[in-house]
Amino acid sequence: MPAYYRLIQREQHADGSVTAHYQSNLHAQGAWNPHEQHMAPATGVICAELEQFLPRDDMRIGRISLDIFGLIGFGDFSISTRMVRGGKTIELIESEMKANGKTCIVARAWKMLTQDTHSIAGLEDQKVQHPEQLPVWDGMKCWPGGYIQSIETRAETSRRAGKGLVWLTNPCNMVEGKTTSDFVKLMGMVDTANGVVPRQDPQAGWAFPNLDLQIHLYRIPQGQWLGLDVEQQYGTDGIGLTSAVLHDVHGPFGRSEQILTLRKL
Repeated sequence: MPAYYRLIQREQHADGSVTAHYQSNLHAQGAWNPHEQHMAPATGVICAELEQFLPRDDMRIGRISLDIFGLIGFGDFSISTRMVRGGKTIELIESEMKANGKTCIVARAWKMLTQDTHSIAGLEDQKVQHPEQLPVWDGMKCWPGGYIQSIETRAETSRRAGKGLVWLTNPCNMVEGKTTSDFVKLMGMVDTANGVVPRQDPQAGWAFPNLDLQIHLYRIPQGQWLGLDVEQQYGTDGIGLTSAVLHDVHGPFGRSEQILTLRKL
């Protein structure tokens, strides 16, 4: 089975932090430059590190906040993960991704104590059509790069520039020889939201890269398909926002936001 990354080495440090050394494969290649990684699989491999750092059966990740410091270099890189704030009911952990001697991404995740709240549960986000009910959509092929070529997409026929529903899946493991959890699989595609309903064609003369990715999860997702019900909005002073309700085949499970810098090419 193809994979986005290969794990080279993992180091446990005296202070409890962990550093993992990786190498990216072609499937992780970005869309803006051939010598960078796409933020989507980069998010996935970081989430794999967050998921396995000091796991507790009574806690889960409720929020992931990723800040993108610059180009995510292709090839060799490292991810160092540490505890920022420990606790009985909440914990804050942090992963820093470095490539070519520079920080690429800093991700912080809140882990939260779980309990049975079925009696008060309620959602306002609505279910959407399942992927098998929608036609195959090849619109993402306008983007270059190995990551985009790795995904399969289906979309609502009503999808338009700035708004629409798109489902994604891929045949890749996140890391060679490692079982990919559903959580990591789906987190590794969330960043794609910024490219599924762009207000501008990528060839039209404007770039709209995101500087961050914020993911809030009111349920841990399951399955192999990620549904992105997306709205993309551009302001008048060079800043935009991509917002999505996140779905798996069981229904909505969270939301994502990406702040955009609008730049004329």
